[in-house]
Amino acid sequence: MVDFNATAAGQRIISDEHLAALIEVLSRHRLGLDDVEPDLLGRAYEYLLRKFAEGQGQSAGEFYTPREVGMLMARLLEPEPGMTVYDPACGSGGLLIKCHLRLLERYGEDENGRRCLPSRIAPLRLFGQEINPATFAMARMNAVIHDLEADIRIGDTMRQPAFRDTAGRLQTFDLVTANPMWNQKFPTELYENDPFERFRYGAPPSSSADWGWLQHMLASLNERGRMVVVLDTGAVSRGSGNQGVSRERDIRKAFVEADLIEAVVLLPENLFYNTTAPGVILVINRQKRHAGKILLINASKLFAKGRPKNYLTDEHIETIAPLYHGWCAEPELSAVISRDEAARNDYNLSPSRYVSTNGGEEVLPLEEALVRLEEAEEERAEAERNLQEVLRALGFAR
Repeated sequence: MVDFNATAAGQRIISDEHLAALIEVLSRHRLGLDDVEPDLLGRAYEYLLRKFAEGQGQSAGEFYTPREVGMLMARLLEPEPGMTVYDPACGSGGLLIKCHLRLLERYGEDENGRRCLPSRIAPLRLFGQEINPATFAMARMNAVIHDLEADIRIGDTMRQPAFRDTAGRLQTFDLVTANPMWNQKFPTELYENDPFERFRYGAPPSSSADWGWLQHMLASLNERGRMVVVLDTGAVSRGSGNQGVSRERDIRKAFVEADLIEAVVLLPENLFYNTTAPGVILVINRQKRHAGKILLINASKLFAKGRPKNYLTDEHIETIAPLYHGWCAEPELSAVISRDEAARNDYNLSPSRYVSTNGGEEVLPLEEALVRLEEAEEERAEAERNLQEVLRALGFAR
């Protein structure tokens, strides 16, 4: 008999007695995917992902979006049977899984203690791309544990999008759900020399790819497509009110004038693992229900305190989602503005500008201040280059 506390080659060994007892306990249960509710294993996997994210801190944002944020995004999309759903920066696949779970919640039926889609209900077709090999593996495992068929591919979406049609053009989808890296840096050449013609509304600054990601996702939507995307709050306000040129403001203006932006939801601070800053959910709809109108929801005060992060409760989600689907303007929660009002505010779409929550004065997050500083420096350098070109043309400079 091997003692539990004995070691071999530096490894602790379980005794034969304890191992036999463990096998006996496990043998009492059937543990196949067909024997338990798939989401039971899925919830366990997500619990481990969340705990791993809590331990990873800043880097966790690369693979994990908080569960309740993903559920809110799925509630905003309300996927229908048979739809295609795409996440171009899918991380561990959580946002795609949440869309499936929402479909299961709405259309599933209880069968032998499990929630299943009946055969008459077509499942969602899920597609995702992820650049990080380890995170890609997490996404594939997440789909398997949830007993889903999902086409998850590895690669750099911005430089080499994986999903294309037979003619080499971008494949399009019914729905897009995503939480790309905020304020990612890409060289301007990527936007100016794009073979897929994604950046028709303008090249974003190299200091922040938020509106580059949005244009990729828009190009990946079919003619009736909708998308929900989590971004830094600055994506809906940077550049507004400035006297000079602002690429982000100009792209935002083009989206508003094309009547693509349906809603903006301001989230509470300290929800995400890679930042304490709040985020926004931007809802894009190629077939808007209310032409020329934009719904702005200020949910910044709807959260429960947690450690190490705040979180949304089910009640908070049940407050926010009906506001969007019911298109409701509620005091201290939401407002509906016209495109003309957006133009008068220089295309600042931050919900806090239009919906007061009787809170204190907003403080600009450090991350946002740094991005604005980088963007200002980029604009200064471009103005300097233009000035030098004018001076050379006039013969005052070499």
